[in-house]
Amino acid sequence: MRVSVSVPATSANLGPGFDSFGLALDIRNVVTLDTGASPVVTWELEGADELPTDGGDLISRTMAAVAERMQEPLPPFALHGRNQVPLARGLGSSSAAIVSGVVLASVVLDLGFHHEPSSVFALAAEFEGHPDNAAPACFGGFTVALPDGFVHRFEPHPDLGPVMVIVPAVRLLTDDARAALPASVPMADAVFNVAHAGLLVEALTREPALLRVALRDRLHQDTRLALVPEVLEMFDELCRRGVPVCVSGAGPTLLAFPSSSDEVEVEGAQVSFPAISSTGYEVIDG
Repeated sequence: MRVSVSVPATSANLGPGFDSFGLALDIRNVVTLDTGASPVVTWELEGADELPTDGGDLISRTMAAVAERMQEPLPPFALHGRNQVPLARGLGSSSAAIVSGVVLASVVLDLGFHHEPSSVFALAAEFEGHPDNAAPACFGGFTVALPDGFVHRFEPHPDLGPVMVIVPAVRLLTDDARAALPASVPMADAVFNVAHAGLLVEALTREPALLRVALRDRLHQDTRLALVPEVLEMFDELCRRGVPVCVSGAGPTLLAFPSSSDEVEVEGAQVSFPAISSTGYEVIDG
């Protein structure tokens, strides 16, 4: 059996939508599994020189976890990943790997739930520990995921033009970014985020002009940006220009929604213009 799965990059949190909002971006990892080839793990593009090749990678570990839960043995296989999603940049590389592993395990073990994005999402969110990246990786578009596993997918406004602002030399592990957050927040900050999150749904789906206000946050962005001063300077500069901008996931990538490309040109940063992906993971037979 030879099968591939394609999974999009994702930008989670989106300002006030901490641990709940997510947007699928049309930058994709494609992972191919072949049970007829000699067992080996190989990579190209992002992470080619640093991801494990001994079966300790996140995709292989996820497949093993699914097989153990279903009490089914995995056959030997070759695994090859063509990764376009950058590692440790707040673009959902871990979720892409976990979703890939869940889907490939379902296919190779003939479990069938890869036909049901809700089933893939439930397992992927459980394995990752939070649902905000897994939801858009499974459903595409703009998603709101609740802690109890409920997900609603929204169709993003067609005029949305996200721009990724990346500082090539800067990385930030999700665990480190999460560990820096306080265990509790003031009531005023919680109310602030609830109000802005409600407005953000309207901005992303019906009225993008509201993004400049709606993307404001008091729960996580300031703390995470303090860990990466170079990115904080760029964030502050974009805000001074009036560009709607937020931290993508745990950072350090920034996601901006400018009215023109000139507004996001920042010295020392790489700027790219990914489309929003209307679909989540896709299985490619053969």
